[in-house]
Parts: sequence; C-alpha cells; structure tokens
Amino acid sequence: MNPLLRTAVLAVVASGLLVTPAAAAPEVPHEGGLVGRIDHPGPIRAVKQEAVEFFWYDCGHSQELEIPLERWAEKHRSDVTLRRVPAVWVGSREEQTQRGHARLYYTLEQLGEVDRLQLAVFRAVRERETDVTTEGTATAWAMTVGLDQDRFRAAYRSSAVEQATEEAGGLLTRYQVDELPTVLVQGGQRVQPSRDGGVAGMPAALDRLVD
Repeated sequence: MNPLLRTAVLAVVASGLLVTPAAAAPEVPHEGGLVGRIDHPGPIRAVKQEAVEFFWYDCGHSQELEIPLERWAEKHRSDVTLRRVPAVWVGSREEQTQRGHARLYYTLEQLGEVDRLQLAVFRAVRERETDVTTEGTATAWAMTVGLDQDRFRAAYRSSAVEQATEEAGGLLTRYQVDELPTVLVQGGQRVQPSRDGGVAGMPAALDRLVD
C-alpha cells in the first residue's frame, strides 16, 4: 500500500469513520518499564508486525532516536514494518512549524526519499537551524541534497501530501500520543522515553514487544 494511502487510512480511523473491533492488548512485559498500554488499540493492517513512530524534526529526543531506530528496524526487517508519522499538536504555538515539517516529511515519503534523507532533515533543522517550513525554503533545502526542483514541488503541492498534512494532528489524539518520540507497536502498546531508560532504552523495550 502507498505510504500516503496508509496515512489516509489512519486518518479515517482517527476521525471515527472506520469502526473496527478493538483487539485485546497483550500482556506488557516488564511492567513499570518503558512499555505502556493504549486504552483503545488501533486496527492492525500489516501482515508483518507494525511499529509506528511519532516524531518531530525539531525535537532533540526524536533526533536522538533516529539512528538507533533505523538499526532496530533493520534488525527486524523480516518481521516488522516501521512507519513514521510527523507530529502536529493542533492549537499549540508550534503548530504552524510542525505543519511545515509534516508537509516536508510527506513530500519525501511521496518521493521515496525518507530512508535516505530522514536524518539529513533532522540535522538541517536541529543543528543548522534551517527553515524548511514553507514551499520555498523546503525546495531550497531539497535542492542541496540532490532532489529535482520540479519533482519536489509537484509532490509538495500534491493533494495526497496536502491531505496527509491536514490529517496528521488527528492521529496524535486518536493514538493518545502525549510525548515525542512515541513508538506504537501493533496499534496497542507504546514505548516512550519517560517510561524509564530514556531514548537509549527504547530499542530494548521494542525488542521485548516484537520478539
């Protein structure tokens, strides 16, 4: 399934238009550790197990998790699908910045460039304070990493990217995300830095859920 179509399916769930039975969440290993339950697990769509990371390009903890999460996903690539959802906190003072970052992420996803450029965006935003929140600034950055200007702009302006960006905020509410980064496993359990161990402990917590 196209990544943006998967996002659209999640958004339909978030809006309440798709009703599915809530599967019982499995027992949580190491109670009191990093793993937490979600009251209303989301539907599972993948044949493989699915892990969904909620992140923000201007979040230091999200950047800290990126390399360990990539390594974790590579280790489990035969049985786990990793997806990402850019965070948009509706009504927050960061909302417009986050919408700009989300639009850039979905543009890269549309172009099939997330795996190559995800860490590069973090470094541009966090370390060089590069503005990528508008079409103009995002396009200027994209050209520095070898993307074709016309293809990038076409994807940035596409209805699929626009829709995914608009619907991103509802996903945080639907999946009870209150901290970044958060990784959901099989739609029913979440792993977060605050649940002991910080970012460094998250890959091990994820291992306990998928092994």
